[in-house]
Amino acid sequence: MNAAIFDLDGTLVDSYDAHFEAWRGVSALHAVEISVDDYYRHFGRRNEDLLREVWLRAGKGNLSADQLRELDHEKEAAYRALVGSRFPVMTGARELVRSLRAAGWRLAVGSSGPPLNVQLALDGLGLEDCFDALVTGNDVSRSKPDPECFLLAAQRLGVSPRQCVVLEDAPAGIAAAKSAGMACAAITSKGHSRERQSQADLIVDRLDAWTPRVLADLILAVASRSVS
Repeated sequence: MNAAIFDLDGTLVDSYDAHFEAWRGVSALHAVEISVDDYYRHFGRRNEDLLREVWLRAGKGNLSADQLRELDHEKEAAYRALVGSRFPVMTGARELVRSLRAAGWRLAVGSSGPPLNVQLALDGLGLEDCFDALVTGNDVSRSKPDPECFLLAAQRLGVSPRQCVVLEDAPAGIAAAKSAGMACAAITSKGHSRERQSQADLIVDRLDAWTPRVLADLILAVASRSVS
């Protein structure tokens, strides 16, 4: 049985600008500057890595666990407020998920985001009933590029990594998929060019370039290469 594990931000949800706006607004309240480069390097990873780096650089010292948690909640609440009234669906996202579901695929979400963000995305996409398993940032102890998120998703789906294709946009997520021994298909997005996605097995510019047949062939090709 084939399985697809979807990242959300930048893959099904066009959230790049909203996350950056939330980061800039929250950091400004604390007299800390987050640059485009800071944001890009950490996109697709857990917030604590970015928070530790930029707060220390700004002379704020090492953040405690409580401070990290409070800042994380503050930023994600700002993000949800931004997208709640104008949810940014990637073109073709709903059609892709539903076509895979209709073709009998097992489907999972593998996201570094908190549960509230994942639920907001599923509600906004109208696809909650299409997924057999969900993995959020709260379910793992190590963030992408560590493969823990995707391996847990495969476990919850009841499939082996070789039966999975990960759909991603961020380099950290692509690296995580390859470390998990899974096929990986990447979609270019804001800030993530083909050059930066070179580890992926397939790179496209539009979601409608992915079909159940294309992704099934990709899983087979990657599995065949690993055997040989």
